[in-house]
Amino acid sequence: MTSSDIPVYKLNDGHVLPQIGLGTYQVRGMQGVDVILSAIQMGYRLIDTSTNYDSEGAVGAAIRRSGIPRSDFYVTTKLPGQYHHRDDALKMIEESLLRMGLDYLDLYLIHWPLPKRDNYVEAWTALVEAQKRGLVRSIGVSNFEAEHLDRIIEATGVVPAVNQNEIHPYWIQEDLLKDNQKRGILTEAWSPLGRGSHALKEDVVVTLANKYHKNVGQIILRWHIQRGILPIPKAGTLNHLHENIKLWDFELTQDEVIAINRLTQPDGRVDNQDPNTYEEFN
Repeated sequence: MTSSDIPVYKLNDGHVLPQIGLGTYQVRGMQGVDVILSAIQMGYRLIDTSTNYDSEGAVGAAIRRSGIPRSDFYVTTKLPGQYHHRDDALKMIEESLLRMGLDYLDLYLIHWPLPKRDNYVEAWTALVEAQKRGLVRSIGVSNFEAEHLDRIIEATGVVPAVNQNEIHPYWIQEDLLKDNQKRGILTEAWSPLGRGSHALKEDVVVTLANKYHKNVGQIILRWHIQRGILPIPKAGTLNHLHENIKLWDFELTQDEVIAINRLTQPDGRVDNQDPNTYEEFN
């Protein structure tokens, strides 16, 4: 599959993103560069990193070494909690660009709202300013709940283009998905496969994999896309990298999507990271 074969989602600011991205959590150093280069050769163009992942350097190096024009890529990184004050946030955006050797970012997200610190509105004003300066094309958030979204929108009049959230079959986030859609915000999914959770072994997923001659990961990623979600999977092997991007030659029925939805659990988060209480270490 080539990058041109991957459909796109249109954002509320007029920009677009491919319907699947590459996660780079724990993808670091020269080995990380090799993994990202392999993904690029397979057709991945949306690459998701974060200052907290320590993979920004590997992402930038892989893009430069790929020989593919910068304009073909969609690069996302995220703001750590210790830099939520406006001036700090603007400097960190510049620092991320320097680390990656890029002139602009395609998408920049506030990584966590950290409501106990209550500085995320100020952080959002910095992202709005960075977008005006041309440092960032699209701005968004990660792990924001409806009340967090409404506060930043009310304060600035600017609606995030993206909200990246934990979503997988054990934590389907149906209400939050609707909240995002109601505000015109694209939902991205981190840990879209549940970090190797037992969801991959659930009978309904295995049955569908057999029916469509796909692997279980492809079934779950297709389930995300049919819900209007952009999944950001990380792959442990080159084979998984290759398979994760082959999702547009089959389609689940609506009943099959609903059947996977039924796997959701009241305490389905992988690490109990509740955005209303979660705190970063720094």
